[in-house]
Amino acid sequence: MGSPGLSNLATATRVGLSEPISTGGPTEFDVIKTRELEKFLVDAGLYESHEEAIRREEVLGRLDQIVKKWVKNISRVKGFNEQLVQEANAKIFTFGSYRLGVHGPGADIDTLCVGPQHASRNEDFFGELHRMLAEMPEVQELHPVPDAHVPVMRFKFSGVSIDLLYANVALWVIPEDLDISQESILQNVDEQTVRSLNGCRVTDQILRLVPNIQTFRTTLRCMRLWAKRRGVYSNVTGFLGGINWALLVARICQLYPNALPSMLVSRFFRLYNLWRWPNPVMLCPIQEGSLGLPFWDPRRNYKDRLHLMPIITPAYPCMNSSYNVSTSTLRVMMEEFQRGNEICEAIEASKRSWDSLFEPFAFFEAYKNYLQMDIASETEDDSRNWKGWVESRIRLLTLKIERDTSGVLQCHPHPGEFSDKSKPPFHHSYFMGLRRKQGTNPQEGEQFDIRLTVEDFKFDVYAYAFWKPTMWIHICHVKKKDIPNFVFPGGVRPSHSTKSTKLRGSNSPQAGMSRKKRKQDEINRGVSLTDSSSTAVSGSDASLVDETRAKRQFKADVVDTLSNVRCPENLSEHGPEDAGIVESTSPTRPSSAAYGSSLSTSTMEKPLIEQSLQPIISHQGSLDLLDGLGGVQLKSEVQDNDMDQEIKPSEFTTEQALGAATEEEGSSSFSKIQQNLDLEELEPLELTASTAVASTSTHVPAQKPLIRFSFTSLAKATSNSA
Repeated sequence: MGSPGLSNLATATRVGLSEPISTGGPTEFDVIKTRELEKFLVDAGLYESHEEAIRREEVLGRLDQIVKKWVKNISRVKGFNEQLVQEANAKIFTFGSYRLGVHGPGADIDTLCVGPQHASRNEDFFGELHRMLAEMPEVQELHPVPDAHVPVMRFKFSGVSIDLLYANVALWVIPEDLDISQESILQNVDEQTVRSLNGCRVTDQILRLVPNIQTFRTTLRCMRLWAKRRGVYSNVTGFLGGINWALLVARICQLYPNALPSMLVSRFFRLYNLWRWPNPVMLCPIQEGSLGLPFWDPRRNYKDRLHLMPIITPAYPCMNSSYNVSTSTLRVMMEEFQRGNEICEAIEASKRSWDSLFEPFAFFEAYKNYLQMDIASETEDDSRNWKGWVESRIRLLTLKIERDTSGVLQCHPHPGEFSDKSKPPFHHSYFMGLRRKQGTNPQEGEQFDIRLTVEDFKFDVYAYAFWKPTMWIHICHVKKKDIPNFVFPGGVRPSHSTKSTKLRGSNSPQAGMSRKKRKQDEINRGVSLTDSSSTAVSGSDASLVDETRAKRQFKADVVDTLSNVRCPENLSEHGPEDAGIVESTSPTRPSSAAYGSSLSTSTMEKPLIEQSLQPIISHQGSLDLLDGLGGVQLKSEVQDNDMDQEIKPSEFTTEQALGAATEEEGSSSFSKIQQNLDLEELEPLELTASTAVASTSTHVPAQKPLIRFSFTSLAKATSNSA
């Protein structure tokens, strides 16, 4: 857990795509702040006990013995001679948070069983091995999922949660020293095996590409805790998962190889607050490889150009690990990066403590309007299957709302679930915050009806292959004041507080004045914030003054302007199939420039930002992929040596170099709403043609109650909410 001291510095060799921003060592202030941060992590209970660590190792050792016995049994059954039976072998690998060394108490262990080519997945792994595990008293809650995009067997072994994948590679005998990081391990295997191997290969590559593993682990623990408390840790709902946060932290470690965790956390927010998405975050150059496997390449794959927040895995085949991110969830994360940057600046100035950075996000105080999604089933097994299916589809509702409303309402899905103990078991509720996209001018009487959008979503959900009549879903609209009490800790609604919502944009007089000033500036300039999104990827030579103004405008207008929601009927009186559905709208691709915030000015460093927006692809000679700061140079990152450092754009000089879209192509492609995204773990997810029409209810069936959002002017909305 301890961090390196002043004398334990990483080597100055380059790690990653570009030169480090700073290779200076930590100051005494950094050491003090890091100790405070580490104490905070210990007090937060992020570290498991020594006894639990030993129990995990024992479970993994026992599991390894089981799979070795399993592969010998099936080899004997398949008629192999005794010598081949004795040589038959299988091996257990770990990946994810456990392999990275950032798991906490009670966390599950992601494991991979690598077996020989004659040990099949369906018949042997999900057949014979499943039978062996089911007969063991120490194995509980055994749940195979053979039809998943990445087939998995989930269970508890002596109280330790295990997710077990399987990869049968093209080898007759699995050696104990098998190196799965080699590209040859992917030869002559099916797609499911490639996906199953990918987790281990990516995890190991991350650990190879960071300059200081212990510092990386402490920093990653911080960011995982922060993301969970701020509600942005969930790959399945469109935010970022564990591997995404690991890749983002690893890139910061590369840029500051000798920094301690306190400084790395601060620089994390500073850099990603300025990052110009959709420029990708990468730890190393992308290689095409020799096996012909598909990899992330927006030059060739149109679908890759639609990815909003590319975070590329470092192991072949390199893929975008954050394909689930939508315009709505990107907006939420960028606001959180801005908040984190502001708090870290205050911490560096000794005006705030680490507690303020990790303060939980008050989700049910942040918005005026919400969607509530209730699901239920009758048995535990049905509930587990139905809940998993619905959770994997929640982001589809966000995408459909974005598509059908042209990006006017923004959706903020809550990453967790809630259960009302007063209702029968196996009943779960999910919530999604709604607000109008900033920078749009509400018109008097403007209404958006997305009943058909939600009905379309429900139709997709009910298309579940294993659906039963006892499985149902109900979606309705609730205002903030009507949020059910069971979502709050202890079932008690807290007293009204604006402490958390102020961080996203308060209703204070100062904020109101800032919004008025922003609106007037837009009128004077003749553009809105939505116009600047294409600028960030088009390569125009906008000035730093314009970008700073856009940042201030974005910062000022984050208040929820949804108001006057008309609900003619009482939804609670209708059953799950008959109730009318609420509608909302979501954002077009966020403006990259608008997401940034001004850099801090500290006594140790004073970065000078020079804006040079350029095309993502340079057509002069070889393809050049700019770093996510897109030509922004952070100069005078002064440490003890007072030497200036600057970010240098990484260059790909080979034909395999990865580019994004051209200036003309990128500005149009990235402004489109994602209509073809991948589901969890690269599973295809298609959005069909729009079935809901904004601002109309002509074709709505008469038996459905009309539930519409009515948008008024900002001033009227403010007065109504007062």
